[in-house]
Amino acid sequence: MFKGDGPHIFGLPPGVDFPEALVAGLHARIAGQPPEAMARITLYLNTARMRRRVVDIFTQSGASFLPRLRLVTDLGAESLALGVPPAIPTLRRKLQLSVLVARLLDNAKDMAPRSSIADLSESLAALMSEMQGEGVDPDRLAGLDVSDFSEHWARTRAFLTIIAPFFTDAEQPDAEGRQRRLAMHLRDQWAMAPPDGPIIIAGSTGSRGTTALLMQAVAALPQGAIVLPGFDFDMPSAIWDRLDDALTSEDHPQYRFRKIMDMLEIGRAEVAAWHATQPTSIPRNQVVSLALRPAPVTDQWMVEGQFLPELCDATKDLTLIEAATPRQEALSIALILREAAEVGKRAALISPDRTLTRRVSAALDRWGIRADDSAGIPLNQSAPGRFLRHIARLFGKRLTSDGLLILLKHPLTASAMERGEHLRLTRELELTLREKGPAFPEGGDMVAWAAAQKNPLALGWATALAGAIDAFSDTAMLPLAEHVARTLAMAERLARGPAPEGTGELWLEAPGEKALSFMRTLAQEAEHGGELTPAEFRDLFDGLISAEEVRDSRIAHPGIMIWGTIEARVQGADLVILGGLNDGTWPKLPPPDPWLNRKMRKDAGLLLPERRIGLAAHDFQQAIGAPEVILTRAKRDAEAETVPSRWINRLTCLLDGLPSKNGPEALGQMRARGQMWLDRAALLDRPLTDVNPGLLPASRPAPRPPISARPDRLSLTWIERLIRDPYAIYADKILNLRPLRPLRQVPDARDRGTVVHAILERFVKERPTDETMEQALDRLSAITTIELAEQVPWPAARALWSARMDRAAAHFLAVDTRDGGVAEKLEERGELPLTDLGFTLFGTPDRIDRLPDGNLHLIDYKTGSPPTAEQQKSYAKQLLLAALMAEEGGFRALGPQTVNKISYVGLGAQGKVTETVMDDEQRESVRKGLRRLIETYMSLSQGYTSRRAVFSEKFPGDYDHLARFGEWEMTDSPVPTLVGAQDGT
Repeated sequence: MFKGDGPHIFGLPPGVDFPEALVAGLHARIAGQPPEAMARITLYLNTARMRRRVVDIFTQSGASFLPRLRLVTDLGAESLALGVPPAIPTLRRKLQLSVLVARLLDNAKDMAPRSSIADLSESLAALMSEMQGEGVDPDRLAGLDVSDFSEHWARTRAFLTIIAPFFTDAEQPDAEGRQRRLAMHLRDQWAMAPPDGPIIIAGSTGSRGTTALLMQAVAALPQGAIVLPGFDFDMPSAIWDRLDDALTSEDHPQYRFRKIMDMLEIGRAEVAAWHATQPTSIPRNQVVSLALRPAPVTDQWMVEGQFLPELCDATKDLTLIEAATPRQEALSIALILREAAEVGKRAALISPDRTLTRRVSAALDRWGIRADDSAGIPLNQSAPGRFLRHIARLFGKRLTSDGLLILLKHPLTASAMERGEHLRLTRELELTLREKGPAFPEGGDMVAWAAAQKNPLALGWATALAGAIDAFSDTAMLPLAEHVARTLAMAERLARGPAPEGTGELWLEAPGEKALSFMRTLAQEAEHGGELTPAEFRDLFDGLISAEEVRDSRIAHPGIMIWGTIEARVQGADLVILGGLNDGTWPKLPPPDPWLNRKMRKDAGLLLPERRIGLAAHDFQQAIGAPEVILTRAKRDAEAETVPSRWINRLTCLLDGLPSKNGPEALGQMRARGQMWLDRAALLDRPLTDVNPGLLPASRPAPRPPISARPDRLSLTWIERLIRDPYAIYADKILNLRPLRPLRQVPDARDRGTVVHAILERFVKERPTDETMEQALDRLSAITTIELAEQVPWPAARALWSARMDRAAAHFLAVDTRDGGVAEKLEERGELPLTDLGFTLFGTPDRIDRLPDGNLHLIDYKTGSPPTAEQQKSYAKQLLLAALMAEEGGFRALGPQTVNKISYVGLGAQGKVTETVMDDEQRESVRKGLRRLIETYMSLSQGYTSRRAVFSEKFPGDYDHLARFGEWEMTDSPVPTLVGAQDGT
């Protein structure tokens, strides 16, 4: 098949459909030979997708023999003949390493927290795999000179000696180590007895040591050949000669080919074209080749750029989309793919950005288009994966209300029962938890709640789930096998719900089957994982499940594909979209290496971080040679402005700097073609012309309900609401809407205020006679401890609030005894009827003291800052109105009384006290102000304006969402609107 002495090295340029040209070259080389000649060929390909494409191309040409198809990444077909033992399961190796890493962190606590065990084990497993693939033994690492580096690198070098036993022949090899052993066996076997038929490796760049070793062995065969993908025949020899230094050239797309040529001791001129198939655009290939020159020689742009073809023609099938946001980028790509589907054009989105591809998939879903995504769905993002992660995260800590409801609302919980009934019970339980708690529900709380329900299914439902949730609080360190077993048992129990047996829908369909397989494999290998705390198991579990993927079993569109970057070599698409072209995304930043720095890697003979960038550059050069190409990026992400990918930067700079070849005009045309898609994407978000009025931005509301519907009773505290946010009165007292408490109950200012008032009220009520200051302090501290234990379930909040109360105690007692007042004990709240207005004001201040002169002193305690005199004049009228109530005889047990003064006592860090002396003018002003306020809202012309006098944008309005605040601004005028059936109609 191949004439002359080897090595037989061939290439296909970027822009050529590699699988199609590969098959065409095979047919051309066996032309005139019997059909079985094809069957004697052994063809090693780089990916399974490439193999499928090659098979499809052979099938399309009619019935014929196929070559023996193998993968360079899986030499397992030869393992039986060569006697190489099977590879150790990857999961087992990771678990074994996690035990070693845990011991390292126990002995070197300053190196990293134990929460990083999973990540460090993952990176150590990757390092071991790379060492075996590159043929680097631990002794070489042990011999590295780290005298010029920090102590950290000396410590990691010493630790890495512990992995030496994994590299012995007696040890079961890793997958990469087994591959290298197989490659070496094949090399030795072929050297003694070359195979009869041709051996060809196609589609690989030889970037890994094992693959390069296999390529070297094949190249040494008389009928061995290598077909390189995306070989740049346009690059001058002088540039090839400069690609010999890894430090300056590792990130170049052709560097790996130069390395192969050095390994085979051949020159660039000895690489022949595999087939006569021409790239779709030779001028474009020349432009891209020049743009991607190594950084030290980019000065040649001005020299060699003059010999480029006319740039408008070279870039006529290139489009550049520079979107303002990732959403706009995704919508533009989705529109392009939609048009391709409509006209029957095969189109592929190539991007390493999985967030972008998911956004595009979501956008396509609105038109019923499901792209064929080669990466599938991450298992941890599937329904069973999320369910298992939720459960793993709940072990080892008290179950909160939101944690419980996350489980109950998951679609797999109680999936063996009727879904609607389960959601109905969950909703009723949620309302109770929001309103009454507890903050940390237990099984007994669920059963007690269910016993009070009228729904006959509630008790059985709650009992079945209650037995499960009490197991979450176990904080013991357990063997990994027990962690896995109880996670699996908990998942099946929750999925079963009240059903007597089964697992509901937990393990159904492709995601469920994959999740079950993952859990069984983890259980099988768990004995190698050592002992972990629940938190460490959670981190390990998250890391392991995130590496699993599941293919979507639903039928995808045959002509719309989403590929990873390596699949750019597969080609076969008429239109290729290269998405996410921002630095840090494509190419990705090299991951941090906690074990070896860059110099240590180079000295050890391992791969440099720039290798990833070089591979990404080669994938980019391959993909941009497609018949029609669209380059996309977002100028900004959720956090900051983005930096264009280095290849976009190089390409745009090259075009911009060649006006003699119409480069700026070509770049402008590329952007203009991209702007057309951006404009179309903007149309998807444009406001509708004939829109439903309910969808238009709301105006600032000021509803005017009928007089009969308006409240005729308000408490002292609600008067401030009526002044500052009348809409809250309308929503609460007229519409009878109550704000739901947060799902996760956390200690907030309201809780602190409630418990502080309870402490002080109890302190005053239980005051003995002749109590000394020391005794008062002790009694206040004891009451604080008791009340906090009864009312505050959060240990941290109890400690913090107890400390604050201790700091405020002396200030409180000083104020308490300053005027010599004696607290009045009231059994009922006060009322002040405004009979002529048909309105009643009610309430009771925190404390009413009888002063030595017989008059009253009203006190209100504030855990925050007390209101200033100006604030009391404007809206903080609680004590002023209480004083008016007392003087009008509103407290029946006291009768009409004279109030000397009112005081707001701050219990914060500064201990402020705001006192107001009551005089006749003050009393009359309060009386008239109350009547004027109530009279105003007893008029139909007065609306309940939202956020009328909040004085701050940060005012916490409970009903702002109902008022659609945000669609209108504080400077907007309110729009009074009649609501409800008016009186007399």
